[in-house]
Amino acid sequence: MSPGPTRILILGGGFGGVYTALTLERLLRHDLRRGTVEIALVNRENYIVFQPMLPEVISGSIGLVDTISPIRRLCPNTNLYTRPIEKIDIQRKHIRTAAGLGTRPCELEYDHLVIALGNVTNLADLPGLAEHALPFKYLGDALTLRNRVIQTLEEAAIEPDPQVRRALLTFVVAGGGFSGVEVVAELNDFVRAVARNFRHLNTGDIRVILVHAGELIFPELPRSLAEYAQLLLSKRGVEVRLRTRLAGSTAEAALLEGGERIATRTLVSTVSSAPNPLVAVLPVKKERGRIVVDGHLAVPEYPGVWAIGDCAFVVDGGSGEPCPPTAQHAIRQARCLAENLVATLRGAPKTRFAFTALGKMASLGHRSAVGEIFGVQVSGFLAWWLWRTIYLMKLPGLDRKIRVATDWTLDLILPPDIVQLATEKPLAIRREHFEPNETIFREGDLGNSLYIILDGEVEITRDVPGQSDVPLARLGRGECFGEMGLVRQMPRSATVRTVTRVNVLAMDHYTFQALFAYLPPLRLFFEQLIQLRSN
Repeated sequence: MSPGPTRILILGGGFGGVYTALTLERLLRHDLRRGTVEIALVNRENYIVFQPMLPEVISGSIGLVDTISPIRRLCPNTNLYTRPIEKIDIQRKHIRTAAGLGTRPCELEYDHLVIALGNVTNLADLPGLAEHALPFKYLGDALTLRNRVIQTLEEAAIEPDPQVRRALLTFVVAGGGFSGVEVVAELNDFVRAVARNFRHLNTGDIRVILVHAGELIFPELPRSLAEYAQLLLSKRGVEVRLRTRLAGSTAEAALLEGGERIATRTLVSTVSSAPNPLVAVLPVKKERGRIVVDGHLAVPEYPGVWAIGDCAFVVDGGSGEPCPPTAQHAIRQARCLAENLVATLRGAPKTRFAFTALGKMASLGHRSAVGEIFGVQVSGFLAWWLWRTIYLMKLPGLDRKIRVATDWTLDLILPPDIVQLATEKPLAIRREHFEPNETIFREGDLGNSLYIILDGEVEITRDVPGQSDVPLARLGRGECFGEMGLVRQMPRSATVRTVTRVNVLAMDHYTFQALFAYLPPLRLFFEQLIQLRSN
């Protein structure tokens, strides 16, 4: 032990991290007052997201900030560091955080370390997903999806091309587990309700599609409940595509295994997650990318290091099975860990973690849900009422409970809001993915981006009198195109199509003009390139 107070450091502000801090504050309240123990928590945000209610942010049934609770209020005796973590050094017993606004990186030492970092979204496994699919895990993801839905409706209302309009009104969700089904249910209710505000839209053109690789959605629930949920979604207009696996994405389509393409501008992926990179590099034993802990939730190789939640491989002491990555397991693990940590400080016996899940519930939108509680199956309105009651009780903070209860009451009598909350600036430089034989831009289009090929090959063609699509050149990795329209501020002078799969960096008009104006070598390079290609 170090001289001075015993330092307990918690990494992660999800259910595992926050409930560990809550339990430690209760068990160590006298030690905290005397200053013999210090508790610190490091998290990128200063709030915890109550993820079971996150899909309702899409429809506006719950206010955006009502699904989150401030950690400082929940854990008033815990020192909070709202910084990204850069490095965990468990040999030297310290971690380093990134610098803040105008400040330096922070070095934090510890006597006991609790790792509760969870998993991270990973869309890199399939081509085009990282560039064009929308994840659904964090608060910002819910806001982004809501904004995308409203924007596509706005665009569809003024789009003269029926084919493009149908693509705008097609929404695809990949993943038939709890998250995917709850997202598609809320999205379907929301888009069909607010579409009535657009008098030039035909609601019959709206398609909401759920893509699932298994034989039945909700593999975690009994078959009868899964079949009930699937039938209910179908009656409400959701197309459930079973035994169908997502293969990739472009800006204009969801790609399915077997070659099928679904034209859409909105693809939501709820199926891809990966170990946190900070966890992946730790020199500890892992199973399926998760930290292996003993029955007391400690990391055997390093005394004083503990792990829980999605980033830990926890074997239930009762069933002998690995614990699923659910909130209720993370909360129970947090309480057990805190009790064992305190027992370690006081030289008392520790307890093995064992927990039997009380049940599983999932909302299906529009006052319906399914669930299994203490082995009893419930569905329909009763399940929906139970779902709301149980999760309202579990929501951290009395103020948040009151806010959510008010939101739900008003939602019964008021129409859904259709205001966009655009807070982010568009990316100046972005990645884009294209499949073979896709048109990146056409001759005559407005020139608004420069493209740099990361990998793949494109063909440049031009229409000439009496002929069409006359080949001009082929470009490959490291080459660029689209500069002529930006430099000369004129429509595209040629058409560019992909020959193979292509990944590009796209630079927007404003960024290009700033670089072109203030970097003479870059300006000279593009002027020479344009002259060469014009000859």
